[in-house]
Amino acid sequence: MPTTSSAAKRLRQSAKKRLHNRITKKIVKTSVRKALESAAAKEFDKAETEFRAAVAKIDKAGVRRVLHPNTAARRKSKLARAYKAAVEKAKSAV
Repeated sequence: MPTTSSAAKRLRQSAKKRLHNRITKKIVKTSVRKALESAAAKEFDKAETEFRAAVAKIDKAGVRRVLHPNTAARRKSKLARAYKAAVEKAKSAV
């Protein structure tokens, strides 16, 4: 347990930030999953919307330092490659 009042405050602040960061990371993961699933399901209009939303959420998390900016860039790149591959695969199967 913290001894000083300032240490107690830092503990409260870090707990609050940890919860917020966990929620943000979960939202990012969910939006990425939705984008890839809709692309695989051949719902191209919805997939485009979900892809843009996922990229925006990743960008926001990077700017707010929930994710390191390089991590955010890497995840966006990986998502873009996977999204493009899923769209190409779905269109070639048609």
